[in-house]
Amino acid sequence: MKKSFLLIPMFLLATAPLLMAADTVPTAATWHAQTLLAAVGNVLIFAAIGIAAAILGFKIFDWCTPGDLQKEIIEHKNIAAAIVAAAAILGVCIIIAASMLG
Repeated sequence: MKKSFLLIPMFLLATAPLLMAADTVPTAATWHAQTLLAAVGNVLIFAAIGIAAAILGFKIFDWCTPGDLQKEIIEHKNIAAAIVAAAAILGVCIIIAASMLG
């Protein structure tokens, strides 16, 4: 019985900062590009960071798996290893795209 009385105040304490933070977000401040040149610059910056992060993510995945994934794909023509590598790269790229979109 005592646990049910504690859940309501704990819920209110946990959600109050979230509800208060929603009202304090400034609406005038934005990082979106205002000109075409700024938009192209943002695209180039995000593309460079995204490609570097995807390569780094694949290298970390290759390091965590047993054997050399690149050697399996290139020298032994292992299609299954290529599919696993493609899935790892796509997974990293989806995470990177979601983080860029905010």
